[in-house]
Amino acid sequence: MSAVVQVTQGGPKTEIPGEVILGGKLVEGRDSGRVFIATAASVRVLGVSITDGQAPETAQGGTTFDSIGRPVVNAMPIPTVVAVAYTGTEVKIEYSAAAKYGEFLVSTGAGKVGPAGATPDARTLVGKCTQRAGVAANAVGLMRIL
Repeated sequence: MSAVVQVTQGGPKTEIPGEVILGGKLVEGRDSGRVFIATAASVRVLGVSITDGQAPETAQGGTTFDSIGRPVVNAMPIPTVVAVAYTGTEVKIEYSAAAKYGEFLVSTGAGKVGPAGATPDARTLVGKCTQRAGVAANAVGLMRIL
């Protein structure tokens, strides 16, 4: 092979979601070729969504109604792609359990992270806690993606 085309440098990378995904959620790849909110102990984590999006087939404009019944048209549909930050990027994410500064992290389900513990499967490591004071359970803190 005489030359290789570079696909990405840095990031984020745009992905097609398979469900509604909000920014700040850990996402994983699935066999459909789409990203979904990461499950607990996932070995297929791609990174953290930094934008909101939904599956293209569920995308729809919508008419809602104001308090007196008049239609209000939403001119801003939900995007059908999400930007996913990956390796080396530092992002804010929700922690399901308290973590200390420098601890390795794993997916704990629902797009959240938690401490890896003493003997994690290396394939499940997704990041390191970079919040200097650590992060309390169910709080948002910094993580550097592995």
